[in-house]
Amino acid sequence: MTRAAVVIGASGGIGAALEDALVEEGEFAKVWGLARSRSGEAHIDITDEASIEAAAARVAKGPPLHRVIVATGLLHDGERGPEKAMKDLDGDWLARNFAVNAIGPALVAKHFVPLLAQGSAAVFAALSARVGSISDNRLGGWHGYRASKAALNMLVKGVAIEATRTNKRSIVVALHPGTVDTPLSKPFQGNVAPGKLFDPGRAALQLLDVIDGLKPVDTCKVIAWDGEEIAP
Repeated sequence: MTRAAVVIGASGGIGAALEDALVEEGEFAKVWGLARSRSGEAHIDITDEASIEAAAARVAKGPPLHRVIVATGLLHDGERGPEKAMKDLDGDWLARNFAVNAIGPALVAKHFVPLLAQGSAAVFAALSARVGSISDNRLGGWHGYRASKAALNMLVKGVAIEATRTNKRSIVVALHPGTVDTPLSKPFQGNVAPGKLFDPGRAALQLLDVIDGLKPVDTCKVIAWDGEEIAP
């Protein structure tokens, strides 16, 4: 049976590598690489629900959908970066973190999860982060990024529970890619342990290996690049 995969955020470091790997592996008859910076049928803006809905309508016309990977994220923008302390909290920056890191992927799930092939172990995966784990937060700081990723993890769980009501084999997860050598992590790579900074190509293959190994029992989970489940 012909199958389709979608990568949202395909112009970013991890997203582009995921798209390339999926195309190269040849497992899917159609690989949709969608991004805000792309035009026409490849355009999507996850901060605009109408754009998401239109992209989903285009994908729905193609082969049955078996993979959706949301590879978008916001950690810093220009001089604005993650908060180091409570005094740095800013309402507008918090709202933008939530818009990109939590609300956007949730709206993507709203429109794309119903398109997943019924009766199959189709996968919807959104890139999260280990720092979104509440139980793992021992340092504080990075309030907006941490909180928005924690919100994403909760939204993923809620979507996963609902998805199983119509397809008991569906798999909806959040994935932690590790620290990847992309513009998102660039200002913070100095503290990364040797051997733990992954190039995008390696990160993409690690994530796809995790996805390929998922089973319906794994739905709702937050899973790291090495297959380890991350506690909420």
